[in-house]
Amino acid sequence: MTTTAPSRPSVRRSTLDHATAARLAATEYDRYLDLLRSLDPADWSRPTECPGWDVRAMAAHNLGMAENGASVVRMMREHLASLREMRRDGGGGSATDRMTARQVADRAGMTAADIVARFAEVAPRAAEGRRRRPAPMRAVPIGAITLEGGASEPWSLGYLLDTILTRDLWMHRMDTCRAVGREPVLTPDHDGVLVADVVAEWAGRHGAPCTLVLSGPAGGRWEIGQSGPLLELDASEFCRAVSLRERGTGLLATEVPF
Repeated sequence: MTTTAPSRPSVRRSTLDHATAARLAATEYDRYLDLLRSLDPADWSRPTECPGWDVRAMAAHNLGMAENGASVVRMMREHLASLREMRRDGGGGSATDRMTARQVADRAGMTAADIVARFAEVAPRAAEGRRRRPAPMRAVPIGAITLEGGASEPWSLGYLLDTILTRDLWMHRMDTCRAVGREPVLTPDHDGVLVADVVAEWAGRHGAPCTLVLSGPAGGRWEIGQSGPLLELDASEFCRAVSLRERGTGLLATEVPF
C-alpha cells in the first residue's frame, strides 16, 4: 500500500474512524484478559522491559487505565492530580509517569486473582464508555503531553481515547508475552489494523521516503514517498523500536507514542 506523509496537526487527533477504534478497543481488552487468565503464578513476578515493573505491576497499570477508560471524569481527575503533584514538587518527570506510578502503587495490595477479576469487570465498561464518547467531546484538546523521548505535543481527548489507550494496552500485551516467553495472539484484522495506524503516524512524523516491509500476521508493505531506503523487520519489533523500547537508528528512531 502507498502512504503519504500528512502535515503535522497542531493538536494531534485520531486518524482511525470511531467505529473501528471502538472495535479495536473491545478486542484488545478481551485479548489482554485472556492473556492474564492464562498466566501461571510464577509469571506474575517476571520482570518486563518497562523499568521497575514486573508482570503484576504492568497489569495493575493496565487495570488503572481501563478504569480511566470507563470514566472520563476519573481520567481527568488523575491527570490533574499528577499535574498538581508536579507543581508541588517543582517539576521533573511527566504527569503521565506520575499517574501510571500511582496506578501501580494504589493497587499494590491486590492479588493477581483480584486484578484479573477486576479487569474482567471493568473492561466491558471501558470499551463501551469509550465507544459512547461523542465527537464534540473527543475533539476537546487536553493540553501538551510529554512523550517517552522527552518531546511535548498537544493531544485531543479523542486521540487519547481512540488511539493511545488501545495502543498502550496492545504494547503491554506484547511486553507481557515477551516477559513470560509466550507468542502473542496476532491477526491481520486486529493487530494488522493497529500496526498500520502506527505506520501511518510514523510516516507523518518523519516525513521521509522509504519502503517499509513488516513481517508476521500484523505486517504488510508500505511505499512511503519515492526512492527511500528499504526497511525490513517484524511488525512487533517495529512497534518496539518506534515506542523507544529498543532504540532504533535512522527513521526507526522516530518516536510514535503508545
